[in-house]
Amino acid sequence: MTNDYFEDHSPGRGTMAPRAWYASSSATSLSLNGSWLLRVSPTADARDESFAEPGFDAADWAEVTVPGHWVLQGDGAFGRPAYTNHLYPFPVDPPRVPTENPTGDHLYRFDLPEDWPDDGGAVLRFDGVESCARVWLNGTRLGEFKGSRLPHEFAVGHLLEPSGNVLAVRVHQWSAGSYLEDQDQWWLPGIFRDVTLRHRPEGCAGDFFVHASFDHRTGQGTLRVESDTAGRVSVPALGIDVATGATVTVPVRPWSAEVPTLYDGELVTAGERVPLRIGFRTVELADGLIRVNGTAVLFKGVNRHEWHPGTGRALDPETMRRDVLLMKQHNINAVRTAHYPPHPAFLDLCDEYGLWVIDECDLETHGFTEQDWRDNPVDDDRWTPALLDRAARTVERDKNHPSVVIWSLGNEAGTGRGLTAMAEWIHHRDPSRLVHYEGDPNSRDTDMYSRMYAGHAEVERIGRELDGGTHKRRRLPFILCEYGHAMGNGPGGLAEYQRLFETYDRLQGGFVWEWIDHGIAHPGLGYAYGGDFGEELHDGNFVCDGLVFPDRRPSPGLLEYKKVIEPVRIHGDGADGTVTVTNRYDFADLAPLAFEWSYQVDGETVETGPLAVPRLAPAESAVVKLPPRPAGPEDGETRWTVRAVLAADTAWAPRGHEVAWGQFPVTERTRPVLRPAVGPVSGDGAITLGPARFDPRTGALGSIGTVEVSGLRLDVWRAPTDNDEGTDWLTGTRTAALWRNAGLHRMRHRLDAVELGENTLTVRTRVAPAAREFGLDTDYRWTSDGDRLRLTVSVRPDGEWPVPLPRLGVRLALAAADEVRWFGAGPHEGYPDTRAAARLGRYESTVDELQTPYVRPQENGARADVRWAEIGGLRIEGDPAFYFTARRWTTERLDAAAHLTDLTPGDAVWVNLDHALHGIGTASCGPGPLPRYQLRAEGAEFAFVLSQLR
Repeated sequence: MTNDYFEDHSPGRGTMAPRAWYASSSATSLSLNGSWLLRVSPTADARDESFAEPGFDAADWAEVTVPGHWVLQGDGAFGRPAYTNHLYPFPVDPPRVPTENPTGDHLYRFDLPEDWPDDGGAVLRFDGVESCARVWLNGTRLGEFKGSRLPHEFAVGHLLEPSGNVLAVRVHQWSAGSYLEDQDQWWLPGIFRDVTLRHRPEGCAGDFFVHASFDHRTGQGTLRVESDTAGRVSVPALGIDVATGATVTVPVRPWSAEVPTLYDGELVTAGERVPLRIGFRTVELADGLIRVNGTAVLFKGVNRHEWHPGTGRALDPETMRRDVLLMKQHNINAVRTAHYPPHPAFLDLCDEYGLWVIDECDLETHGFTEQDWRDNPVDDDRWTPALLDRAARTVERDKNHPSVVIWSLGNEAGTGRGLTAMAEWIHHRDPSRLVHYEGDPNSRDTDMYSRMYAGHAEVERIGRELDGGTHKRRRLPFILCEYGHAMGNGPGGLAEYQRLFETYDRLQGGFVWEWIDHGIAHPGLGYAYGGDFGEELHDGNFVCDGLVFPDRRPSPGLLEYKKVIEPVRIHGDGADGTVTVTNRYDFADLAPLAFEWSYQVDGETVETGPLAVPRLAPAESAVVKLPPRPAGPEDGETRWTVRAVLAADTAWAPRGHEVAWGQFPVTERTRPVLRPAVGPVSGDGAITLGPARFDPRTGALGSIGTVEVSGLRLDVWRAPTDNDEGTDWLTGTRTAALWRNAGLHRMRHRLDAVELGENTLTVRTRVAPAAREFGLDTDYRWTSDGDRLRLTVSVRPDGEWPVPLPRLGVRLALAAADEVRWFGAGPHEGYPDTRAAARLGRYESTVDELQTPYVRPQENGARADVRWAEIGGLRIEGDPAFYFTARRWTTERLDAAAHLTDLTPGDAVWVNLDHALHGIGTASCGPGPLPRYQLRAEGAEFAFVLSQLR
């Protein structure tokens, strides 16, 4: 076999030099997307290339859609997806790959349109092919390339025919390039981005570089367009019409992520007119900070893999636009393109709508950690040409996007000479931007100090410049390029990170990992993850770690992040009736926002109105007087809510869209009072206490009025979250494993006594796991006023408890329940360290709607700060407020489920009334819950008042 081209170190042969991307021009173009013919072979035998000949008979080949991945088409006939986080799914023997190398031969026949010009040349462009391609046109081999998420072009004008053209592409799943693309994602071969034929007339535009800087001191913008082909540049709105290469300075409005001002322009050469969208802005490292237009920016960002649950990394324009709109609507201002350049159209959207972008090179060699980075390509000179090619194809393609403010060398590739060469090339080619790379601990090659998943305490030390390191590094700004691992329920602790970012200037924000769950739509499983396709090596659901679900519905984690990073801070003082509003934007004032107040009594809004807030500049605050308190009940729980909403429609959200909000109490809640008026009566086979009946032998509650209740007892177990299952980066422990080892998932309940007092029924128990000597002495004390029932639960730890508790409360089963009403935090779930976005109010739902559909089932759906809840004919009041959860399956069934389709409703609704919950944290990748959110086994007493709804 002749495998040199896919098993050598080179980036490829025959392709044109990289150049700037633009969506359209006056030159004719032809999309070659559509239905292609495909034949997949299990090996990469490169000898037989007869399929590339124009007369080849491919009548028995299958049809697939390009852009697309062949393993996501054909119902498995062409192979199946595979997911690994960092392990290479093939033997590590660079640059060699296995003989078992799925290879897809593609054919596409096309005619030129009738208006295709007959002068000049043509360029065939591939925007993304995984992982290596050899290309023929009309039987002539054009060349081959690697670099899956990068553009490659071939000059083909001399080969085109008016009709009957045959484009042949052989794609290998594995190649030497695969060693550079180990990026925590599904391995998905195919031609997954656009294929385009572009006419190149005589005198057409070649490569060009738009330099558009802004001087914040003078308000002047300076424009210079370098162009391989001489021509003219015009910007009508600015009165600019100059030759390429000339410099012109005029007053402009600058571009920023908050105010993304773009000027329409045009590059005109003898043979082509290319539209330009120009944003004037200057990026610099000044005074130890990343500054844009003279202002230090705070990144409120997210890492974004490209993903669609049906088409994988083949994204249509509407999906990309939806991502950008969702980000803007949830206060996200920055994107790190993890871990490769995105489809170029995505950056057009970032320019248009306003997002800071860290544009990352298509590079990761994470699997070499398994051998202590031995033979790592980035420290092997034989790979340096391929690394430089990847850097150049990233920078040259995307250099004209004002949204791109930082270049990133790649991700988790260790260190080495190749990375240094990339950094030097980028700094020389584009000194107008900064360079990032997280794996450079001393910032030798970079312009900032970057880390992943550092704990809060360490981030604070870095903010205070007490982190050590080299003298250079201590003088650089810091970003968390990954933090807040959004896997399953979570992430927790975001609010505490944000407080640090806003406290220390050196901390310039971070990027939550990541944007979307990479679940693959599956008819039997809902969404599939690693292992669901029979992979011999996989990393399970670690690929589902996003702020939006695979169908792009926002998760509670995204709603939490929106609240935590909101650009307007609203704090109030209910006692004196004032609210303090602070502008946390970097560039924008508050003129686009309108403010509204509302007043709640016991969770119900009784009056609303507008609130006049000054047009505050960035970092300015104002104390604003609220109106007089509306008349109403004097004994209710009252509070103000102030909202900041869009005053008019914008490109990314309609008028009235909520940007920020604050709530603050006026009068506190009055706890429920029940004065015992009746005592327990034993007889007729039951103990009766007010409206309730109990088993006389066990003291178990059987009913309240006509509402059947069963299984009420202390509960400490929850179905572990992905973060519970993870290893805490700070302690090295896995909380869920500690819980299971301690037996908390199989607690036993021993009945010690059933005691009837004058006004009380007391049930004394000990709750403890088998094989362990520690437990919880638990008393249930029941009283009644005749209509209502009060349960007081007293818990006393016995013995030496080695682990925190997952939860502490009671659970019970109702024979029938559907509608739910509550007064508490909502409308979505909230846990001790993920409840910033849940606001107090009255809410209604169904039991099914209370569930959060995490791709891997786990603890979910708790509503926090609940004063009272009504479900299944019962009203439950808490003393103090409690966490409320209701499901149609037990925690044990939830724990055992691997997919949502494993959960089917049972014959009861299980309700948890929790006094306290263990925090969430982000230990699926990072630190666990902060100490104050860890639920220690300590003495506690809490109560509920239960009554039948009338």
